[in-house]
Amino acid sequence: MKRSLFRSLVLAGAGLGLMAGTAAAQDTIKIGGLATLEGAFAVLGQDGQRGMEMALKEHNNMAGGKKIEFTMGSSNASPDSAVNAARKLVEQDGVQILVGPLSGSEGLAVKDYAKTQPDVTFVNGSSAAQDTTLREPAPNFFRFNTDGAQWMAGLGEYAYKNRGYKNIVTVAEDYSFPYTQVFGFLLDYCKLGGKVADRFWVPIGAKDYSSIIASIPDDVDAIYVALGGADATNFLTQYTEQGGDKPIIGGSITVDQTVLGSKGRVQDIVVGAIAAGPIADTWDDPTWKAWVKEYQEMFPDGLPSPSLFAHAYYIAMDAVLTALDEVNGDLSGGQAKFREALANLKLDTPTGEVTLDQNRQAVADIFLTEVVKGPDGGLANKVIEVIPHVNQTLGMERQAFLDLGPVGRDNPKCQ
Repeated sequence: MKRSLFRSLVLAGAGLGLMAGTAAAQDTIKIGGLATLEGAFAVLGQDGQRGMEMALKEHNNMAGGKKIEFTMGSSNASPDSAVNAARKLVEQDGVQILVGPLSGSEGLAVKDYAKTQPDVTFVNGSSAAQDTTLREPAPNFFRFNTDGAQWMAGLGEYAYKNRGYKNIVTVAEDYSFPYTQVFGFLLDYCKLGGKVADRFWVPIGAKDYSSIIASIPDDVDAIYVALGGADATNFLTQYTEQGGDKPIIGGSITVDQTVLGSKGRVQDIVVGAIAAGPIADTWDDPTWKAWVKEYQEMFPDGLPSPSLFAHAYYIAMDAVLTALDEVNGDLSGGQAKFREALANLKLDTPTGEVTLDQNRQAVADIFLTEVVKGPDGGLANKVIEVIPHVNQTLGMERQAFLDLGPVGRDNPKCQ
């Protein structure tokens, strides 16, 4: 009798403990962040993490009346490392929402992984390969940053018509995001009659660019460079040291603060470079200027101005927290209400309103820019033009755009 009573009390206590644990869990939402904190793109990932920390601080680490439990994961820009990090966050750490990854091919891989985890919502960090959302999208994967082709809106036409660059070469890393950037730039450039003398593709983390530099023809008008992080710094430094003097057309991350903020001879060659992307350092807009000031005050040891990676991750995390507020933190029923709120957000950001299309892909403004030297000697992107509401098909009818085929080394052919 005593043993039965004792057993009943133990079970009741265990039940109360379980109920208390469940109640505690319901008061907390687990969010994971995934960025490249290793390898050639480490400086990019560090700034992406800063962007998430800004959004969390603005929301007081709360959303929908619940405390946010944030866990950070790291990759090295390879698809395998991104999936392994995502798997740990989801399957071991138990995150309910994952924000990331950073790099193009990582995004494609994490999108496929998302399809195996239907109860978890994935919100892209800054990964900008086109087919992460354009083809075979995952229903639980959302991207609030525009893709690499959208980032090039207006640049091909400006290079051809306004700068008179009729014959160029391209130098880019050999993976999905630079394919997307080159595609976006060449689409208009080639239609207008621009020629591409050669396309050079290099692996992430390449150190020696001497053979490529030696192969650049003397009669080209400019070099389109789509390299990021240490790769961009190494190429531009070596090109300058070897006497190169052709004008630079910048891929978005080539003239980002993760490169412009570096010291050395990079600054000798990039002043005057034209580019395009989701931000412009010197944009004279009160909301943007206030956000830059907030970044600088929060991270005095960060970059001179927030990079596009800080910007993308900030927007992604802000979207997550804003949608959670709208649904009072309700993640029940396969997170249905939360995902509906995400899909229908009209998000006010430091660079204007962002909305999503039917594939949960961002539609947003793009900035055509030129690299200038500021009064303090630092480099920044000056606005030439703001191109409003650029969608993923660059204004084309969707099927006609899809018929252009997936991005790759040779698309478009530019004949």
